Amino acid sequence: MTPNSLIRIAAALIVLLNAATPVHAASCEDSIGRVQAQLDAAIEKNADANGWSPESLEALRGDQPTPRSLAQAEGARGAHLRLALDALDRARAAGGSGDIARCRRELSEATLLLQQEPQ
Repeated sequence: MTPNSLIRIAAALIVLLNAATPVHAASCEDSIGRVQAQLDAAIEKNADANGWSPESLEALRGDQPTPRSLAQAEGARGAHLRLALDALDRARAAGGSGDIARCRRELSEATLLLQQEPQ
């Protein structure tokens, strides 16, 4: 092989490896979306389980609830959901920085936390 052909092969390999990286990141992003949907459903189910509560000051001001504010409003019963939201935030950060292994670990933690029963 000539030096030029080796350079071309190396360049082609670099291009292929860089092209594959977004696919892995996208799969982590897809997983984040699935876990987020599961978490949203668990938060709503948990909120419905406790019946009606007085409206918070934020609600009276017209602020829209977020998954985190709903989990926070549940107090101790929402602690595992807040921890799952934290793990999901860490998964997003890891996915954004390209650390797919950490993204998957954080998603696993969020999923395990979702399986816990409210206290």
